[in-house]
Amino acid sequence: MSSEEHNFESMAEGGALKTYPQQADTIRKNGTYIVIKGRPCKVVQVSTSKTGKHGHAKCHFVGIDIFNGEKLEDIVPSSHNCDVLHVNDVSEDGFMKNGFAEGKDLGVTVMSAA
Repeated sequence: MSSEEHNFESMAEGGALKTYPQQADTIRKNGTYIVIKGRPCKVVQVSTSKTGKHGHAKCHFVGIDIFNGEKLEDIVPSSHNCDVLHVNDVSEDGFMKNGFAEGKDLGVTVMSAA
C-alpha cells in the first residue's frame, strides 16, 4: 500500500450515506462495489458454500481495491448484510478515475458495519 492513507468518511453532504446494506447472497460480481476489510473494492469473484453443521451458508467474496489494485477476500454468512458502495466515477477497467496525476483532490466515503 502507498505511504499515503485515504481518509474515509461515513456521511455525504446532507447526512446521506455513501453505502447501503445488501444481503450477501444477492451480491454479484459484475459491477458491484463493496467494502472488504474497510477498503472499497470491485467484486471480481463470488462463491457460495452450502449450509454446514452450524446452519449458515457462506459467501466468499474476492475484490480488487479500487485505489491500489490490491486483492482482498472476505467470507460472510449469506443471510448477513454487506456494505455496498455508491460508486459513480469509475473507468472502463473498473477502477477509480483519479486526478492524482493532475493534482486534484479525491474524496471517497465508506461506512462499515459494526
